[in-house]
Amino acid sequence: MTATATRRHVLAAAALVLGFGLSAPAPAQSDAQIRQKIIKASIANYSGNCPCPYNTKSNGHRCGGNSAYSRPGGESPKCFASDVTPAEVKAWRRR
Repeated sequence: MTATATRRHVLAAAALVLGFGLSAPAPAQSDAQIRQKIIKASIANYSGNCPCPYNTKSNGHRCGGNSAYSRPGGESPKCFASDVTPAEVKAWRRR
């Protein structure tokens, strides 16, 4: 085998290895990352300005006790990691 042929084989092998590396699956998301995505989606689905106590009203003040989260009844957006159950995280992973 000539030096040129050997070099081609090495380059072809390297291209194969790199090609497989590009198609590797993305690393799994942590439970904390999924909880944050669920919270973000829950807040995005809320129709008003104050889904959570830490959000701000249109006048720039924090929602606090006026938030949907703080009021009994009605909508109950997920605002904190502790609001997201392990079952919801599991269901998000299956999506």
